Amino acid sequence: MDVELVEEVDRMERRNAETVGVRRTGWAALNRDPQRDTVEFTCPYCGARDQKNARRERTQYHFTDGFLQDLQGETTQCHSCKQWLRVVPIVMLHDQDETRRFAAVFLDDLVSSTH
Repeated sequence: MDVELVEEVDRMERRNAETVGVRRTGWAALNRDPQRDTVEFTCPYCGARDQKNARRERTQYHFTDGFLQDLQGETTQCHSCKQWLRVVPIVMLHDQDETRRFAAVFLDDLVSSTH
């Protein structure tokens, strides 16, 4: 078996720590370049704020618990501590009202993921 393939299978079988991701669109994304479509998250290991390129099409998000969410999530590596983690759910926010509502609903998840 190829060494890279063995590492990939091993990484997929491990249980990675999970954190909530945010994908901002529309009015919620006015402070960034409109060409960049990223998912923001906080690393549950080191507490660093990080981001990754969004992979899934917006049409794959489903309305759940009052938000458009990707419940499958994505696996990524923290750029600070190099630990692998799972970003799930990824919540899509479109305007400032959704952003405030998200902060109120997911505040406990965001605080616990910072340590």
